[in-house]
Amino acid sequence: MKTSKYHFKFENLTVYQKAIDFGEVVHHLVKKFPKDERFELSSQFKRAEDSIALNIAEGSSGTDTQFHDYLGIAWHSAEECIACSTKASLRKYINTEDDENIRQRVTELSKMITTLRIKTSERIKK
Repeated sequence: MKTSKYHFKFENLTVYQKAIDFGEVVHHLVKKFPKDERFELSSQFKRAEDSIALNIAEGSSGTDTQFHDYLGIAWHSAEECIACSTKASLRKYINTEDDENIRQRVTELSKMITTLRIKTSERIKK
């Protein structure tokens, strides 16, 4: 990840860093999609993967309740990526190995987001 003398707290979150990395994987993967999918599935896939990191970053500067809600949106976006990957696989835009890589990364992200939501929930209840 790029370093800068200007650093934001959310950039320290491992889940954010992994979401950024995942976004780059998807970005390069959708370049293989047919041109007629440019404004269809590839666009939707990129918006969903971008939404994960963007919601983590945006929510992190709010209250615990706000962060919890934004993490929920990030989690749903991760799930959306599975549907996009499945469609891409069925349409033969990606191979089984690429689909499995997406599924492994989304599983890891989903677990991390869920753990962070639980911890945030515990702070809200105090």
